[in-house]
Amino acid sequence: MVPAALAALLLLVPLVAMVASTSWADLPGHLTSEVALDALRLSLVTSTVAIVFCLLLGLPLAWLLARVDFRGRGALRALVTVPLVLPPVVAGIALRSAFGRTGLLGEPLLDWTGFAFPFTTYGVVLAHVFVSMPFVVIAIEGALRSADPRYDDAAATLGATRWTTFRRVTVPLALPGVVAGTVLGWARSLGEFGATITFNGNYPGTTQTMPTLIYVTRQADQDAALSLSLVMLVVSIGVLIALRDHWLGTP
Repeated sequence: MVPAALAALLLLVPLVAMVASTSWADLPGHLTSEVALDALRLSLVTSTVAIVFCLLLGLPLAWLLARVDFRGRGALRALVTVPLVLPPVVAGIALRSAFGRTGLLGEPLLDWTGFAFPFTTYGVVLAHVFVSMPFVVIAIEGALRSADPRYDDAAATLGATRWTTFRRVTVPLALPGVVAGTVLGWARSLGEFGATITFNGNYPGTTQTMPTLIYVTRQADQDAALSLSLVMLVVSIGVLIALRDHWLGTP
């Protein structure tokens, strides 16, 4: 009980201290400033767009890993999970190496179209997709593995096409995992910092999200940084509430 209590305190005390240290009188002014609203708006928009791409690309990938037996599946699954353990700054450097102006894909893209991802809002979305997609894929793959594939076979024997089976049978059976992966991926995207600032910099209105704003604000105004951090804490608690059946429910 003593080590368990110490572990709980280690996790809870910093959060409680942050809430207690927040200047509640100055909180409305900090949260309604133009810079804060712009950063919050950009964070919400880029995270939402990123999670749409994560679903469009991650759902088929999760189905492939869960339902198709092919050579190299284990290696592909391992590669998908790499961004989970990769330091965020390294993720940003990897993105720059691939999509930067002189990157493997970024240079020909710039030559052909004149477009470059770094230091743009599109680059923020790209960074968010890179760090968030593993959460979506892993959650959905787990749900697909737990769903009985014989339902898919039954639908096929009744004349359903592969797309109809996927849309009407496979996805509804895995829907709790899809929802969990979507919420987790969105929250991870909203809190992304290292890859975003390394790949895109920190330009207000263009690439400055809430985490990057908190980072630069802390150097000049600790009270404002605490107020902005409180927003992210509220979002995190909201994610836990949304996933209460997965993490907060009784077994």
